[in-house]
Amino acid sequence: MKYNDFMGQVQNRLELPELGRAVRVTRAVLTTLGERLQEGEARDLAGPLPMEVDYYLEAAESGQRFDYDAFLDRVADRAAADRSDAAYYAKVVFGLVSELVSRGEIEEVRAQLPDDYDDLFQLIDAEEVEE
Repeated sequence: MKYNDFMGQVQNRLELPELGRAVRVTRAVLTTLGERLQEGEARDLAGPLPMEVDYYLEAAESGQRFDYDAFLDRVADRAAADRSDAAYYAKVVFGLVSELVSRGEIEEVRAQLPDDYDDLFQLIDAEEVEE
């Protein structure tokens, strides 16, 4: 998937009025996720993504430890959104990422995160139930 297609998907799925907002939201979610994951895992997750998008994961200072509440606070701050919007943004952006990477890679990400991050995987888990 190309960068413009990826951002268009984010904009469409989140029903955002501007592409710039989709870019800001994507950067907020993936930078924060990149900070939480170990360096190698962030790089592996970034691999199949468009180069301009994988940068958000790879450029983050990885390996930080923070809970899901802190994750949402960081996303909300970076996206200039409230926490409930930040939670929704994170689920949707990560859901799109999960469509582009292998299921095994998503499971490796999940294994690195504590149980309080389960909400991040909500859309992915719902898709599995439908299948």
